[in-house]
Amino acid sequence: MNTNAVKKTQGRRKIAIKPIDNQSSRHVTFSKRRLGLFKKASELCILTVLDSVIDRYLNGKSSSSFVNQLNMQQNNQYYSQICRELEVEKKKKESIQESKMVNNNNNNNNEGFWWNEQVDDMGIDQLEEFMSALGELKKKVTMRADELSMINGSSSSNSSMKIARFGVRINS
Repeated sequence: MNTNAVKKTQGRRKIAIKPIDNQSSRHVTFSKRRLGLFKKASELCILTVLDSVIDRYLNGKSSSSFVNQLNMQQNNQYYSQICRELEVEKKKKESIQESKMVNNNNNNNNEGFWWNEQVDDMGIDQLEEFMSALGELKKKVTMRADELSMINGSSSSNSSMKIARFGVRINS
């Protein structure tokens, strides 16, 4: 055997534990160690949960105050997020009501119905939203008309005038 062969790698060396300043080196190091880190974190989670289950079984009570605190933090974050979304929706509602008031003051013929708004002044985003809302309204009216026709049954089919979808009258 040839013992004088030159090693191609430096092998495993002891390195000092210190923060890695170079971001790309830090990313490479993390990428190489990621699987091991996540495996250790998973094992730690399992052991923590297992300890909690064993304590609960032996003592009849839960010692998982950390888990409860974590759940409370998650619930608080969720609650804060929902509150922010609620405030945004309230502002949207107020702006819609204000625009209805302006439209009612400007034109008494549209009676405050959103589908009577002028489309000439709308941008493309508003027109797409308006079209989507009209499509939704069409679906709801169609479903309600179908329900009513099923309830009324044959009595509506005997009339000489039928109401087609969306209030347009046609002769049968």
